[in-house]
Amino acid sequence: MRKSLAALAAAGLLATMTLTACDDGGDTGDGGSNGTAIASGEKTTGKGGIGVILPDTKSSQRWSTDDPRYLTEQFKKANVPFEIFNAEGDKEQFKRLAEQLLDNNVKVLLIANLDSVSGKAVIDAAKQRDVFVIDYDRMTLNGAADYYVSFDNEKVGQLQGEYLKSCLAKTKKTGVPVVAELNGSPTDNNATLFKNGYDSVLQPLYDNAIYIKGPDQFVQDWDNDEAREIFAQMLKQFPNIDGVLAANDGLGNAAIEVLKEKGLNRKVPVTGQDATVQGLQNILAGDQCMTVFKSIEAEAQAAAKLAIDLYKGIEPPVAAKIKDPESGLTIPFQSLEPEAITIKNIKRVVDVGFVKKEALCTKAFVTACRKAGIK
Repeated sequence: MRKSLAALAAAGLLATMTLTACDDGGDTGDGGSNGTAIASGEKTTGKGGIGVILPDTKSSQRWSTDDPRYLTEQFKKANVPFEIFNAEGDKEQFKRLAEQLLDNNVKVLLIANLDSVSGKAVIDAAKQRDVFVIDYDRMTLNGAADYYVSFDNEKVGQLQGEYLKSCLAKTKKTGVPVVAELNGSPTDNNATLFKNGYDSVLQPLYDNAIYIKGPDQFVQDWDNDEAREIFAQMLKQFPNIDGVLAANDGLGNAAIEVLKEKGLNRKVPVTGQDATVQGLQNILAGDQCMTVFKSIEAEAQAAAKLAIDLYKGIEPPVAAKIKDPESGLTIPFQSLEPEAITIKNIKRVVDVGFVKKEALCTKAFVTACRKAGIK
C-alpha cells in the first residue's frame, strides 16, 4: 500500500531544515553512462526529498538547461530537499539512477522517461517502496504513475498540421503538394500523440487528393543525426517534396540542413516544436514555417507544485484525468496549453523571458530580429 498523505505530512514536518545547495550549471557534457548530476538541495544527511530524472541532452536543449533551472527554482523556493539527474539517453542508467534515488529514501519521484519499458520498471520499483511517481512531459504507458503533467500533445500536433497547411498555401501555388512526415521516437508516447494531432489535419487532405502523402517515418530516440540521414533518403526518393511535418525543432533543423544542400530551403516549409533558439533562428531566416511554444517554466512549475505538495503530505487538487491507452487506467492529469509561433509573433518568446534576446539575436540575425519587432 502507498504511504498515506498524513504519514508523509509527518515526515515532511520532520524534514524541515536549512538547504545547502549546489548547482553545476547544467549538463557537464561528459555524455557517459553514469548520468549527469544537475542540481541538488539536500538535507544534512543528503537523503530524502524529491528525486528528478530527465531523459537526455540530445533530443532538446530543454532537458539540460530549462527544466533543471525551473524545477530547481521551485524546489529552492519551497525549501525542500531535492536531487536532479539526467540519464544521458541511457535506459539502463535511467533505472540505476532511480534505484539510487529510492535508496536515498526519496518520497516523490518525478520522471521524464526514455521509453515506457524502462519507465514502468522505475514506477514498479517506486511502488514497492511506497514512493509517489509523477510522469513528467511523457506518459509511461502501462506504468500507472500517480500523476501526469504535460501539454495537450494532440493539440501540439494539430497546430503543426494547421500551420503547415497555411504555409503550403503560400509556397505551393500550383499542383498537389507532397508532404513528408518526420516523426519523433516510436518509443515515446508523445510522438504518437503529436502524430495523431497532425494526421487529424493532414489525413483528410490526403484522402481527398488535396495533398499527396509522401514518406512517413519515425526517428528512433529523436536522434537528429539519424533524422538527417532519413530525410536525405526521403528527398532522394521523393525529390518533389513540398512540405515537411517535422515533429520538433531538432528534426526540423535536420531536414533544413538537407534542404540547404539542395538549394530548397525557404522553398519547402518545415514545422517544428519546442521554440528552441535554433528553431526560432530558422524561422527568422525563413527556413522554418513555425514552431510550438510550450512554456517549460509553466510545466516545471506545475510538476514541482505537485511534487512539493506530495512531499509535504498535501493531496494535490488535480481533477482532470487521462486514459492510458495500454492499461486503460485513468491518471490524474495536469494539462497545459501549447501555442504556435511564427515570424508574426516570434517576439512573444522573448517578451515572456523564455528566450533571451542576446541568445536569439546574434550577429547573423540582428536585422531579422529588428524586422520581427525584437528590439
